Amino acid sequence: DMDMDASFRSAIVNGETLKMFVGQRVRTVLKFQHTQGGVLVGQSTDGHQLTIRGASEGRESHYLEVIGIADNDQSISAETCKDFDDNFDADAFNGLCKLVVNGKVKEVLL
Repeated sequence: DMDMDASFRSAIVNGETLKMFVGQRVRTVLKFQHTQGGVLVGQSTDGHQLTIRGASEGRESHYLEVIGIADNDQSISAETCKDFDDNFDADAFNGLCKLVVNGKVKEVLL
């Protein structure tokens, strides 16, 4: 079913490109910093501070993959979170984000 597929697609974003996908489903990776009032605060792979609502508790300095809806250019309402440990290639991820935004890659499914 085509509609079912569309609902699971997510744009791969970093802090810089999140603003292009407000209101849409996005996928990002960030480094956990702390939680504040039930909101997870983390740093995107390109150095922006993002807040994640509805996320499970992160582990300090661990990377988290977050999939959810972009509320605004700095906040995501999480649907799923996955701990990527503390070993993640942030530069490679940023390169991927640039390719997606520049239209070099129409769709990336991880």
